[in-house]
Amino acid sequence: MSDTNTGHANTGAPFRRPLAWQDPAFDDPEKLDAELRRVFDICHGCRRCFNLCDSFPRLFDLIDATPSEVIEEVASSDFKSVVDACTLCDMCFMTKCPYVPPHPFDLDFPHLMLRYRAMEFRAGKTGFADRALTETDRNGRLGGAVAPLANWATATGNRLSRPVMEKVADIHRDAALPKFHGKTFVARAREPATVNAKAPGFGRKAVLYATCFVNYHNPGIGEAARKVLAHNGVETEVVHPVCCGMPKLEQGDIQTVVERARKISAELLGWRDKGYDVVALIPSCALMIKSEWPLMLPDDAEIKRLAECTFDLSQYVVDIAKKNGIADGLSPLQGGVSAHLACHARAQNMGPKAIEMLKLIPKTEIATIERCSGHGGSWGVKTENFDLALKVGKPVARQAVKNAKAYLASECPLAAEHIRQGTERLDAPAARSWHPIELLAKAYGLI
Repeated sequence: MSDTNTGHANTGAPFRRPLAWQDPAFDDPEKLDAELRRVFDICHGCRRCFNLCDSFPRLFDLIDATPSEVIEEVASSDFKSVVDACTLCDMCFMTKCPYVPPHPFDLDFPHLMLRYRAMEFRAGKTGFADRALTETDRNGRLGGAVAPLANWATATGNRLSRPVMEKVADIHRDAALPKFHGKTFVARAREPATVNAKAPGFGRKAVLYATCFVNYHNPGIGEAARKVLAHNGVETEVVHPVCCGMPKLEQGDIQTVVERARKISAELLGWRDKGYDVVALIPSCALMIKSEWPLMLPDDAEIKRLAECTFDLSQYVVDIAKKNGIADGLSPLQGGVSAHLACHARAQNMGPKAIEMLKLIPKTEIATIERCSGHGGSWGVKTENFDLALKVGKPVARQAVKNAKAYLASECPLAAEHIRQGTERLDAPAARSWHPIELLAKAYGLI
């Protein structure tokens, strides 16, 4: 792995380089420090990302506070604060940075932050609470087994258990946490759905990758997806081999992510070979399959094949509408929708598919919010990050309040709930948050 600039003139489309996580130089402290200084110096001179996450203000303040305002005078130990503020939303790479490959500067800020975390993880510096939060399948099974008790204990108003969680697990007492369900989405999906044989899309088949969030925490999203697809003539199967590894990736545990990628791809491609389209229900998981896995395993033909045939859920519904036609029966949603574009949906570089999907609903005003919610997965619930996460997401909450729509939606359920909490901080009326597929199901009268 080289830390030198080897790119050519910036004459082609932006692209991401494979993640050289198996190269000994990847987590070599000296080589990593040199690359951090190179990149941070470029970022300090540019500052286009100042209004994204808190990583950039922290970086700029570090350098500006030195006597000569140069990166050479910043202590390496101070870099950790910059890394810790990164949510891996990818928005700097996707929407702001003019120096991504093929530019000779060859910047990929999110993957540099990941490289630092991978170094910490391999060195055993990742804390117990952080590692425990990434065990989403285990946590989902345990919480689901005692769902009423687990939901009581994790409720934000619980003054008995939440202060204890804050001390023991580093989870802020005011952060809204996902609910648990005793019956997973996979279990619920064993009941067959009646497929509409009169729909234009009749004959299509799709395997739904349940994702750990939908499977254990919000099966309603999956049920709405199945109902909408069945109404549009699509036969569905539901599988959840294991979590896609996004929480593990956030902590730098790349080896585990790779192991999971191979396991999930083997099962999903088995369905693909039987004629099923592959659909991921949550944008973060779709992004892992489409982008992150192929960058970790660039020579794996099966990983590449899965990436090329996987749909994000909203993308799939739009594909049906364009290629086959959407089924009849949609009614307007009175009061309109304030729709947030999730960062990991935007990072898939497929266009605003959630907005396209919602615009299929007749006579319904859709107000788009295109900015990071600030949540960042498990990052946003941690004690040291929660207030900062709300601060980063405050412009989104303000826009949602200003839009004054009847419905608040985001493809990322964690982002949607975080925005809802942000609107409460602005003394706006409390309202539940929705996934766009739930609103489509509601417009069909299916829920």
